[in-house]
Amino acid sequence: MADPATLKSKPDGFNLYARFALAGALGCSVTHSAFTPVDVVKTKIQLDPITYNRGMIGSFRQVIRNEGISALATGFGPTFAGYFAQGAFKFGGYEFFNKKFTDALGAEKARQNRTLGYVLSAGSAEFFASIALCPLEATRIRLVSTPGFANGLIGGFGKILKNEGVGAFYSGFGPILFKQVPYTITKFVAFEKISEAILSRFDKSQMSAGTSTAVNLGSGLLSGFAAAIVSQPADTMLSKINKTKGLPGESTVSRLVKIASELGLRGSFAGLPTRLFMVGGLTAGQFAIYGDIKKLLGATKE
Repeated sequence: MADPATLKSKPDGFNLYARFALAGALGCSVTHSAFTPVDVVKTKIQLDPITYNRGMIGSFRQVIRNEGISALATGFGPTFAGYFAQGAFKFGGYEFFNKKFTDALGAEKARQNRTLGYVLSAGSAEFFASIALCPLEATRIRLVSTPGFANGLIGGFGKILKNEGVGAFYSGFGPILFKQVPYTITKFVAFEKISEAILSRFDKSQMSAGTSTAVNLGSGLLSGFAAAIVSQPADTMLSKINKTKGLPGESTVSRLVKIASELGLRGSFAGLPTRLFMVGGLTAGQFAIYGDIKKLLGATKE
């Protein structure tokens, strides 16, 4: 019989999901912040592809030459804060909704329909994660797209709030959902499927911590590539709609239609190579960090 003290110490309920959320928050904020320079260049290419038309390395050099090396750190504050909040809701929510899916269907039926569970859990979690992320992403894009707009997170956030109101933070909520929900669904489904395929070749009870981290890194890298391609058009539109405020009386929908028509298919995928590099790397890092921190915190569902 199991030791009652051991059973009591195992986290469950809010305590368990708070640990999932913390692991996700750290995984997302650390990786996205580390890729801030790449994100700056990717956003520049999306917003001004005529000027920044020399690929990732060439565009890095252009940004440094035109604005100085410090420009590559633009938006670091809102990136860290935004993805800390988003990561908590995304990963914590994914685990929560996955558990609810299993409880509703029963363990065996949920296992048979696990892909559907991954899709519903990821999509539901991302809806709430995007609500948390949207104001900070809007601030980041404005800082990157308009040099000198404000001095960092607090200044940029406050200036948008004062001059344009709360609604300006959510002018890109439609595009961010259109981007993030397919992105997150693809990311989690691909990760689960790829890691399942890899782990089926190993005896998990004999796997070392290093091997487990390597599996998470590899699965995360491939799932990141898939997610980046799926969500690229919406990511470009999000950058465009947050670059400037809309005209008086212009609705978000009409702005999106206009932006989509101006971009075309080719324009929608501007900056894709840079984003593949960025999203592949940060997704690999997220799943590796998430897996390791979950273990450290004793956050297991078994």
